[in-house]
Amino acid sequence: MQESYLSLLKFILPPYILEHFELKSARREGEDILHIDLEEPNIIPAELGPGKYHSEGFFPSITIQDFPLRGHRVYFHIKRRRWLNLDTGKTVTRDWNLVASGTRITQEFAAFLKEVRRYPTI
Repeated sequence: MQESYLSLLKFILPPYILEHFELKSARREGEDILHIDLEEPNIIPAELGPGKYHSEGFFPSITIQDFPLRGHRVYFHIKRRRWLNLDTGKTVTRDWNLVASGTRITQEFAAFLKEVRRYPTI
């Protein structure tokens, strides 16, 4: 995909999504469907605390339908990251409850986080 197309999508997507996920690609399916691939960046969340962590890759991608854009159905394909705590040997993930807790977020973002949390962790 051309970089200019991705840049344009950054203006259309809600800013909270781009604060927590990287826009990897977007593609059309037929005349009326837009697929947007998002990936959690390899930035160790502060809430995991001190320690040594190593990226353990991603959970299986989840798909969330978003609001239509100009008559096109929009689907986010989201890859959430997980890390291995090298001190404890446990796999850890970002706590999406903490992301929403105590912050001022839109109802739309709260619904987005609620949907993301529906999918189980390891």
